[in-house]
Amino acid sequence: MTFELPETTDAFGLTMDDGAELSVRRHGKADADVRLVVSHGNGFAVDGYLPFWGPLTEDFDVVVFDFRNHGRNPHSDPANHNYAQMARDVDRVFHGIRERLGEKTTVGIVHSMSARASMKHAVEIGFPWDALVLFDPPNVPPTDHPVYEVMEGFELLLANWALERRDRFADPSELAAEYAGTRAHSTWVEGAHETMASAVLRKNEEKGDWELSCRRELESAIYKAALSLNLWPTAKEFGGPVKLIGADPENKYAPAPAFANRALGEEGGYDYGTVPGTGHMLQIQRPAECRELMFDFLRKHGIMS
Repeated sequence: MTFELPETTDAFGLTMDDGAELSVRRHGKADADVRLVVSHGNGFAVDGYLPFWGPLTEDFDVVVFDFRNHGRNPHSDPANHNYAQMARDVDRVFHGIRERLGEKTTVGIVHSMSARASMKHAVEIGFPWDALVLFDPPNVPPTDHPVYEVMEGFELLLANWALERRDRFADPSELAAEYAGTRAHSTWVEGAHETMASAVLRKNEEKGDWELSCRRELESAIYKAALSLNLWPTAKEFGGPVKLIGADPENKYAPAPAFANRALGEEGGYDYGTVPGTGHMLQIQRPAECRELMFDFLRKHGIMS
């Protein structure tokens, strides 16, 4: 089982400032008052989050995109695969969408890597959003913070794992089975494993198999980069409404970002929340509950009724 992609009402490419091309798609109600711009985490792809964003197309103008070297995008220069460039990409994508589709109330809905890139963009370049929703960004505190060592170990473990992970498959079902067989991903909703596997793999016509869209060394580099990003902003630094939704720190198998986000939420004055029982991939573990937290935030700021 995989989730069915809603009708695409527009699709276009955007050129980043280094020449990289990003693919952007529009789904849902083009005449809706509110536009939601959705993206994904490191090593994943936005189509894999369909359990979360698919139902949003019933009421919103939904625009989705993959970050460079992920999902549907062509490969681009590995030297520019870093958070500084990705923050600039966020700027290009936001303004490119507005130029193509017109101005309207726009909310960023971002997870993990895309959330960190959006945070860096917001506090260092500018806050163009009417609101921003951050799902479990892997925030790394200053080195003297009590949570630093936990996050350091988490990122280094993932960086090493990414370099050794399997990167070729006879069929997406093999990767889906790998997802389903891990403790961290076994609790995804039914069909999410197959959907994500199809989203992150591309067919190699020459060899007849399937390969990861995001190369292992690039995925690893982003995990390591989190440790030197020096990004631990307060909510006031964003310049607009921001919601921080983390993995559940009370969960028996809570990942390190759950504790980092709780600390940042409390120390940084964020509108912070979590969904009970969730891990890092909360949007495809408890998609309905994640949407409701987001809706509560949007109602609070008058963006939806």
